[in-house]
Amino acid sequence: MEELQRDSVEDFKNKQKNPLVLVLDNVRSLHNVGSTFRTADAFAVEKIYLCGITGTPPNKEIHKTALGATESVEWVHVESTLEAVTALKAEGYSVWAVEQAQDSTMLTNFSPAKDGKYAFVFGNEVFGVEEEVIAAADGVLEIPQFGTKHSLNISVTVGVVVWDVLSKLLIKQA
Repeated sequence: MEELQRDSVEDFKNKQKNPLVLVLDNVRSLHNVGSTFRTADAFAVEKIYLCGITGTPPNKEIHKTALGATESVEWVHVESTLEAVTALKAEGYSVWAVEQAQDSTMLTNFSPAKDGKYAFVFGNEVFGVEEEVIAAADGVLEIPQFGTKHSLNISVTVGVVVWDVLSKLLIKQA
């Protein structure tokens, strides 16, 4: 760990996190959940909300892709995604659904405020983000795509969005 200059779990838990929260809205795949934990750890995300049917640790399948990140990243299970979104907005987070929808903002055009706090909602693999959650969100982000498949795996989507937003925030802070 020292040679790789990586934090211990305890050090990670005590360090300042980036002002990003991830919300998984009824995600079925436990591998996607585990991968989200790893991405959240890699980018020092504040917290993950696991909503509805989304699986929770401890779980062998989540652990397989999380590789221990369930121990470092703070998480909570909330029965209703809409409830989680409402609570996050009350705490001052700007909440964005990540979905292909009418009037969405392309991720390339999204410009986060350097002092903002953001929550991003990622939906079910088949049905996407619930309509009521989209309606409650502050906006909808869409990742531009250029191929024949107009969808990405949730684990890939989480990585793309978190890196894009965080890189924009880091540039603004420099």
